[in-house]
Amino acid sequence: MSRDETVSAIVDALGKVLEREVTEATEATQLFEELHLDSTSVLELLMVLEDTTGVEVDPEEIDMDDFATVGSLASYLESQRTDRSAAGQA
Repeated sequence: MSRDETVSAIVDALGKVLEREVTEATEATQLFEELHLDSTSVLELLMVLEDTTGVEVDPEEIDMDDFATVGSLASYLESQRTDRSAAGQA
């Protein structure tokens, strides 16, 4: 999955969780300040992203900095995908 596909998956997931289109979202969009996510919506977002991207996320391992922006969340998902791939090859 490319970076653009990851960002697109996040934007689509945000739309499902927030029950509205968030087509204005970019990598710089702040999840809490601009889109007004809360702890419940973050968990919903993670569940949707797990279903759509296949990346499993352990909520205990998440740093809130990973949820600062759409871009930081995309980087987190990419790192999880890379970590899982490397673990599978070891």
